[in-house]
Amino acid sequence: MARRPSDVWASGPAYESYVGRWSRLVAREFLRWLAVPPGRRWIEVGCGTGALTGTILAMAAPDHVEAVDQSAGYVEYARAQVPDPRVRFAVGDARRLPQDAGSADAVVSGLVLNFVPEPGLAVAEMARVVRPGGTVAVYLWDYAGRMELMRHFWDAATALDPAAADLDEGRRFPICRPEPLEALFRESGLVAVETRAIDVPTVFRDFDDYWSPFLGGQGPAPGYTMSLDEERRAGLRDRVRATLPVRPDGSIALVARAWAARGTRPAS
Repeated sequence: MARRPSDVWASGPAYESYVGRWSRLVAREFLRWLAVPPGRRWIEVGCGTGALTGTILAMAAPDHVEAVDQSAGYVEYARAQVPDPRVRFAVGDARRLPQDAGSADAVVSGLVLNFVPEPGLAVAEMARVVRPGGTVAVYLWDYAGRMELMRHFWDAATALDPAAADLDEGRRFPICRPEPLEALFRESGLVAVETRAIDVPTVFRDFDDYWSPFLGGQGPAPGYTMSLDEERRAGLRDRVRATLPVRPDGSIALVARAWAARGTRPAS
């Protein structure tokens, strides 16, 4: 039977192969949408392995970036992967950011907000540390819809074990939809709130390229996979394989959709 959710976030390499590589694709379109001018001060909440951090540095020409994550393992990994003097990484809680009020021009977060126990507090903190007229923005996977690599997994898992439905991010995280995201931003005092979908291709070389990240133990689906004994894990693997759209060359082309939201701190 499915175990109580226990989301592990510690291994940078395991996270990268699972969703970090796809987060970078979303981050590019996300930053184009925000269109923050160069030379600005950024705060990133929940930097993970540095996927969004590196994209900010490459695309947005920031003055500096302060990146915070609750996982010391991820902060260490990100610091090694993004050795840029414009960025400072630190361990911190999204609900109690260490930065001063109004200290950034843009405050952003990627693939984190749904995992914060009190997401409203996190958005309120993001709104606190941005300057008046500054931008607050996030993106989250569309777990219940077109985040297809996870939807194929959980649909197969729940077909074999109905109790696994309680672990499915699509069920656990109703915040990952445009309407609740917009409401959360407005409740935090942000104005000019907008949401949009960002779709990116996720093309796997073969089934092993798709399946191996589920053996890394990072996040709900890989955590569930590794909680199974070998026989049940093999059964789940075969069930997932049977549902995937495999091309003649063995590759698997899916789509990953993220929901993005942005808002502005009012001038007064």
